[in-house]
Amino acid sequence: MEQKLPLPPFTLETAKEKIQLAEDAWNSQDPERVSKAYTIDSEWRNRDKFVNGREEIVAFLTEKWKKERNYKLKKEYWAHTENRIAVRFEYEYQDLNGNWFRAYGNENWEFDANGLMQKRYASINDLQIKEEDRKFK
Repeated sequence: MEQKLPLPPFTLETAKEKIQLAEDAWNSQDPERVSKAYTIDSEWRNRDKFVNGREEIVAFLTEKWKKERNYKLKKEYWAHTENRIAVRFEYEYQDLNGNWFRAYGNENWEFDANGLMQKRYASINDLQIKEEDRKFK
């Protein structure tokens, strides 16, 4: 059986560890690596898109990072329960025309007993910024 440490039930320390692992994986911009943190049949809502399963996660992230260049993400702990974690995040990226954006949002995560994320609900807003206003360089 596949496991992704740390496992629920989460403590404050293990919730923060899980968040850091997610941040590191997303900043790798490697769709296959990111997808391994999710169940085979994981359910996502990402903005107005609904993504189901690892294959769709890989396809979604592959397209995302083709359009969002120089991507840099920071996730922060918000709250947790036994098998759920809530985070706030912001990330910056440059579009294909060279414009810079900062995206802000919140995510709610639910994990199975093996530490794989089975549900991810993300609400995200984008703000165009000037290059000199970037936080993450």
